[in-house]
Amino acid sequence: MDEEYDLIVLGTGLKECILSGLLSVERLKVLHMDRNDYYGGAAASLNLNQLWRKFRGQEKPPAFLGSSKDYNVDMVPKFMMANGALVRVLVHTDVTKYLLFKAVDGSFVYKQGKIYKVPSNDVEAVKSTLMGLFEKRRARNFFIFVQSYDEEDSRTHEGMDLRTISTKELFSKYGLDDNTIDFVGHSLALHRDDRFLLEPALDTVKRVKLYAESMARFQGGSPYIYPLYGLGELPQAFARLSAVHGGTYMLGKPDCKVRRVGKVVRAICFMSHPIPNTDDIDSVQIILPQKQLGRRSDMYVFCCSHSHNVAPRGKYIAFVSAEVETDAPEAELEPGLALLGLIDERIIDIYDMYEPVNESSLDNCFISKSYDPTTHFESTVKDVLAMYTRITGKILDLSVDLSAASAAED
Repeated sequence: MDEEYDLIVLGTGLKECILSGLLSVERLKVLHMDRNDYYGGAAASLNLNQLWRKFRGQEKPPAFLGSSKDYNVDMVPKFMMANGALVRVLVHTDVTKYLLFKAVDGSFVYKQGKIYKVPSNDVEAVKSTLMGLFEKRRARNFFIFVQSYDEEDSRTHEGMDLRTISTKELFSKYGLDDNTIDFVGHSLALHRDDRFLLEPALDTVKRVKLYAESMARFQGGSPYIYPLYGLGELPQAFARLSAVHGGTYMLGKPDCKVRRVGKVVRAICFMSHPIPNTDDIDSVQIILPQKQLGRRSDMYVFCCSHSHNVAPRGKYIAFVSAEVETDAPEAELEPGLALLGLIDERIIDIYDMYEPVNESSLDNCFISKSYDPTTHFESTVKDVLAMYTRITGKILDLSVDLSAASAAED
């Protein structure tokens, strides 16, 4: 390459497209190299023919599924918190002008073999059977504390330093039982396992506040939004942004040395009905907390349909995802698959998770981590923003006014 660049970004696709867009806006001259010959990498959205070719070789998709071009099947399905970091990045970079979003209809949690809607407002909270009457009162006191908590105002701290006390100690102060702790920690704070209980409580409080703020943005049935036509729209939008600001893309190039740190197993399921017991909604997330399954980490169910232009009308795409913990990965998904009802077609995808082993401060080569099994973007964006800080030495200011941004459709 004759041309000189400030840095080279390599990796798995979507994260790097976001990072390249951010850096190009900062006037850095970026060369983005990807091992694939298309944008999006591991996070691409495929039509039906592409999906079958990837997993079934020469076999053709069954005719009853409908037209291939009507499908946009995400390889890494994730919803976006409506008030979360990714939406703030989209607004900060003005990438929203390239995209259309729609709210996700519902969020559910698995408890003792059944699924329950995560309450979206006070009325639903009172009616919810997730908690008994007395537990609801204790939980209400906890939520009042969280909603009023201001890190800079000691009057809202109730004598506690959330940077030093553990989350378990905070829950104990409000007398929350194990089921409520499971619900709050995994469905609202979106922790993947129970390690958070021994960590400082501040992070969990911030996560629960984010959930509530995201719920309030669109007054819908969940705190999540999702792009029309699938997540494949995101890397293309950020690649366009980078190109506008002088970024260069070279596809089909190798990436740097990494090490495997685990595996993810995911079932891609095609159905002719919504997920049972979800009020027949068209898009939904269900979180199965690890303790409910006797696992070390959570399991996730993601479902979308024609409402977000990813499948023909009357067809639904559901994903069940988990980190592999045994030598029988597909069998691990059974609790999630059992929630789906009749499945027309099912594809199993098992992939390795990697993390970089190079020292970026020495070789100026920046590589992201692989995508985890979560069906939301919080951990993904956290990785991108950490890379941004390592590269620029700055913390990206995401304190943008989201009220003025049209990040979702009505």
